Amino acid sequence: MQAYEVVKKEKPDMITLDLEMPEEWGTKFYRKLRKEKEFKELPVIIISGMASRHLAVKDAVAYLSKPFDVDKLIGIVRKTLG
Repeated sequence: MQAYEVVKKEKPDMITLDLEMPEEWGTKFYRKLRKEKEFKELPVIIISGMASRHLAVKDAVAYLSKPFDVDKLIGIVRKTLG
């Protein structure tokens, strides 16, 4: 719930999302975001150690497995945001 409130307040250009969050699954958080008109097109990068993570969020910008390569993440962010 805190993450959702932060996104609504800060209005980020992009989100990195772990599918295993302390109080809520990342997929549930993602679906909640996508219901909001202002966040429908917000780019999301999934970072997860879960198998089949690509099935959870079909329109993510990218999927990175934990542990992930920081340079790869930076490259994806630059490519996506310009």
